[in-house]
Amino acid sequence: MMAQRTVGRRTGQGFGRVLVTVYGILAFAALGRSSYELVVKFTEAPVAYTLSTLAAVVYVVATFALAIGSPTWRLVAWITVGIEAVGVVTVGALSLADAQAFGESTVWSGFGQGYGYVPLVLPFVGLWWLWRTSRSTPEERTA
Repeated sequence: MMAQRTVGRRTGQGFGRVLVTVYGILAFAALGRSSYELVVKFTEAPVAYTLSTLAAVVYVVATFALAIGSPTWRLVAWITVGIEAVGVVTVGALSLADAQAFGESTVWSGFGQGYGYVPLVLPFVGLWWLWRTSRSTPEERTA
């Protein structure tokens, strides 16, 4: 008799397609913004623009990880979405405590206020989706 293993659902299917699309749009926006800031304005606020670049990289990697959804990429998604959650909460709180903490606003400043608070909501939706898809359905357990 073979041992049963828990099989999670694919992260890029169903609601995951919407999630991947939103991540992709945010990745595109953050990458465009950070590229411009790094090339044109980096010396004005290097910490802020480095944080924006970090956010862009996190969004790009999370987008691919959620879209692919294999066991390895699922782990990458957990890590990148977790970094995103910690980053947006930390940078958001610091930027509210001191408006000039970073010199300029970042993607995560004010909890993502400049992006309609999507950066604040998205990682928690992403973590919920990763958790939800990590559990197998009764049909998958009998397969």
